[in-house]
Formats: sequence, C-alpha cells, structure tokens
Amino acid sequence: MPVPSKSSKTSEPEKPSGDAVETMRAHLAEPSARGIADAVTAALRSGELTPGELLPPVRQVARRLQVSPTTVSAAWSLLSRAGAIRTDGRRGTRVAALEHPGPARYRRAIETRPEFALDLATGVPDPALLPDLRPALRSVQTGSGASSYLEAPVLPELEAQLRATWPGDPERITVVDGAMDGLDQVIGQFVRPGDRVVVEDPTFPQILDRLDAAGAVAVPVALDRHGMRPDALADALTGRVRLVILQPRGHNPTGATLTPARVRELCRALADHDCLVIEDDSAGDLSDRPPISLAERLPDRTVHVRSFSKSHGPDLRLAAVGGPASLIDPIVERRLLGQGWTSRLLQQVLLELLRDRDAVQAVSDARAEYARRRRTLVDRLRTEGIDLPDGEGLNLWLPVADEPAALVLLASRGIGAAAGRPFSATADPQPHLRVTCGLAATDHESLAAHLAAAARAPGWSGPR
Repeated sequence: MPVPSKSSKTSEPEKPSGDAVETMRAHLAEPSARGIADAVTAALRSGELTPGELLPPVRQVARRLQVSPTTVSAAWSLLSRAGAIRTDGRRGTRVAALEHPGPARYRRAIETRPEFALDLATGVPDPALLPDLRPALRSVQTGSGASSYLEAPVLPELEAQLRATWPGDPERITVVDGAMDGLDQVIGQFVRPGDRVVVEDPTFPQILDRLDAAGAVAVPVALDRHGMRPDALADALTGRVRLVILQPRGHNPTGATLTPARVRELCRALADHDCLVIEDDSAGDLSDRPPISLAERLPDRTVHVRSFSKSHGPDLRLAAVGGPASLIDPIVERRLLGQGWTSRLLQQVLLELLRDRDAVQAVSDARAEYARRRRTLVDRLRTEGIDLPDGEGLNLWLPVADEPAALVLLASRGIGAAAGRPFSATADPQPHLRVTCGLAATDHESLAAHLAAAARAPGWSGPR
C-alpha cells in the first residue's frame, strides 16, 4: 500500500491556544451564563484573550467550570450577540474584537436625501429660535476652572442652577456631552450582553442602536398620549429586566408627556422589581410642562438626563445627569478613563444662558412658538380627517398606509419626512412617518393637505 506523501496528509484541526478556561475562571464572578459572558468580556478587554483565539469546546468549558453545557451555550449566545465571539461550525468558536456597531437605525432615520424645499425629516430645532450665544461667549471668563485638571467636573454655580429646577432632590448631578452621551454612559456602566431593557415603542433610533451595541435585548412597550402604558410595562416586567428607558416630556417621535398620575402608575408597576430607570428628557426647557420624574417615588434607582441641545444649541453638546450616588459616581469615575469631564468653558456658557434675561426670554419664546406650530398643524390635520393626540415637542408621529409610498409622495411635493421603521423595536410595526413640525413656521393648511395625502397613499402590492 503506497505511503501518502506529506503534502497529501490531512491537516490536524487547530487546537485552542493557551488555557482560556483558566482565564475565564479568574474573572468569573458567578457560575451563570451572564457570569461566563462577563468573564470572557473582561479577559478580552484586559488582553488575556486575544482576537482570533480559538476557544475550547462547550463541553470542555462546562466540565472545567463545573456548570452545565446549556449554561455555556447560553453564555456563547450572549457573547455572539455582542459580537465578542464568532462561531463557525466545526471550525470552532473564536474570540472576536469587541465591536461597537454603528448607529444603523439612526442613520436610516436621517440618511442623506436630496434637498427639499421643506425638510421635516431632521428632528432638529429651528436655528432662528435658538438664543444668541454671542453675549454668553463674550461674558465667559477663563481662569483656574478652565485650565486645571484638578477642579470638580461640574461648576458649583451651574449645579446650583440645575438643582433649582430639577425634579426631586438627587444625591449627585454631573454634566455630560449631550443626552445620548448620558444614556451611553449609563448603558455602558450597567448593561451587559443579554440583559433585557424595556424601551418605549416607538423610541429614538439611537437608543436602539446603543442597546444593539451592548448586546442587550430591547423589550418594546406601547405608548399612549401620556407616555409608557402601565399595563404594557407590567407585562414586560414578567421577565427579568435590567433597565427601563423612557422620555418624560415631549417624546421623540410621538410628543407624549408623562402626567403625575401616570408617574404614580408606572412606579406601582415597578415597585416589586429591582430594575434601574433612565429618563431621557431631551425636550428639556422647550417643554410646556414642569420637569417630571419617577425619581420622586423611586429615587434610589432613577437616573434623569436633561438635554440643553434643542433649547440652547445642538453644538453646545450639553446635558445634565442626576440620580443617586450609587449610579452617578461610577459614571463620573468611568469618564476619568476617557474625556475626564465636560468642558468647563461650555458649562460657563450654559450657566450664562440660564441666567441671562434675554436668553431666558428667547427660550421661552421658542417654547411658545414650537407649541403654536405643532398645535396649528395638528388642528389642520384634524380638518383633513387625521386625528392626532395632543402633545408637545418638535415632532409629529403620523400614521400612514405605506411608508415608502408616503415618503415618495411628499418628496414629489418638495417635502422631506423620516420613515417610522427605524424608531421601532418590534418586528412588524404599524407604518408611520416622523414629521418635524417644529420646522414648519407657516402655510400649515397646505402642509396638512400634503401630509394627509401622503398618509393615504397606497403602497405597491407587486405584480398581479
């Protein structure tokens, strides 16, 4: 029998390199799927596990960690969702670099489009309604607070100003680089792969993108005109939930705002659960309603984020975050590993804007004008047979028969709007468009007629 040549030998399967199981064991805090996933993630971040490294088979890991194969398989599933490992059949499971997927839903919602005579797709404030920053910039004085690494991360005068209108009495307040930075900090600190996170449905697309990047499971909860529905929240809490994310005022995209009665109902639904709550008050000072928060009843586990981007200027990139020390202090510490703190010069600018009589009046005027634009357009839509609930904020959530058909019709008339699909975490949401009514200053009767026609535009049903 001929002896096979070296070149015809079957190559040996690659063996796992190093002792990955011992590395996992060193980081293992609890013998659960989440504990194993956290251990692998920690080892990857520390460099003890490297991208491309082959992991041992599930049964071997289970035997040496003294857990069931099912537990290891569940951990692998969590890690796969987070993009930390890649499984390739018989070739085995390998460590991948920790990936942070880009904001796919958000990009779809604001994707590049042709210029429109009236672009209502953006969700941005009207530049004409923002306060003039020049007096505040001129009045800012540089000093030790603007040039030292050693000062407190928040200007004491700004913190006092924020506390004067904050809902509840938080133990800590810090300042971050916009509302999404605040949400990113909380999610990054407290959410792990596989965690269930309750979100409003619909909600802001970047929230869903950030949860995807964390490997979390978004659990959608329906809204009405007063915000998240208590009965739907109670149903969502039947499984273990790590975090609840909601918008208390001027919800983007629906315009819903919480009432004190709704806050009490939501707090009752949450009373027997230990999940955290984060509130994205992106409407901020443009809201007609006073600040409101579940922290008034759940102060030990609620983080409230108030943005100043829409009211005072998107390029300020400023938001305040308040809550218990146990939740805010870890965020402040984590930021020391990166940006450290938010520019105290920008904080001084915001402080001037919050104190200056002309700037305060400009924000008040903007608040009234946005309310007028929204109310006028809603009233005109009702005359067109489209009855939308009252609300506030910069956007309308317009139900349509078919999203692509509605967008095409509006585009043909020089109007831009955002497709509703990226705002939903459900598999098959009802079709809607988000319309930034805050940018519609005039001609509301004509705009309402165009929106009504778009809402009724039939979709293409395919060849017959």
